[in-house]
Amino acid sequence: MQLSVRLTALVSISATFLMAADLPYAGRWKLNPAKSDFGDATVTYEQLAGGEMKATAAGQSYTFKVDGKDYPTPWGTTSAVKAVDANTWEATDRANGKVLSTSTLKLAADGKTLTMDSKRMKASGEASNDSMVYQRVSGGPGLAGKWKTKNMKSSSPGVMDVAAHGSDGLILKYVDENATCDAKLDGKDYPATGTMWPPGWTCAIAKNGERGFDVTWKKDGKLMFKSAFAVSSDGHTLTESGTAPGTSEKTKAVYDHQM
Repeated sequence: MQLSVRLTALVSISATFLMAADLPYAGRWKLNPAKSDFGDATVTYEQLAGGEMKATAAGQSYTFKVDGKDYPTPWGTTSAVKAVDANTWEATDRANGKVLSTSTLKLAADGKTLTMDSKRMKASGEASNDSMVYQRVSGGPGLAGKWKTKNMKSSSPGVMDVAAHGSDGLILKYVDENATCDAKLDGKDYPATGTMWPPGWTCAIAKNGERGFDVTWKKDGKLMFKSAFAVSSDGHTLTESGTAPGTSEKTKAVYDHQM
């Protein structure tokens, strides 16, 4: 009996090691903002008659008032926005009662660009100083209008770990958020959890050829985002091509392999 158990364990361990060896995308990956392209991504602010504003991004919309109070978003987070002056706003995003980020949005004097400087919190208690510049597409004056992503910078870009789980599963860990997507490679939905992630998120993972995999993200059963990951032939970069439902916007995030 003991020999049988040991042989079964050895076979299982061997299968796991073989799968890991066959996964060219296994390892630790760090986002490279300079190589990435979020230029198609837009955010739209619409002033409503009742004094509220409607924000639309990644195919999702929500309403809020510029009064510093928390308002729910489709992603399970809350956002609180307050005006500092006619061209400056401060925003605080939270999940599970914890601050995710604090941001200052500044409108240029000519009204053509909007700069967002953010302090993004990590599960470790550390923070990253990020910035995003948006170019006005339409609308105005002030914050109202459609804005297109122009430039992104980060003092501490996000890190993702990819690992095999048995012979038929994959684990994606987003280190900064201490968040994990642990799923079998069968395209079915599995819980995605993390200390800085709201409840209700799921992930579905399926292989895409020999050097890639696809991930479908849902919130409370609603499709939120789809990504296709592919590793380069030299194994140095992992490229994520993503799109949100109901939009034609495409984003490209490039990760560098951490040795």
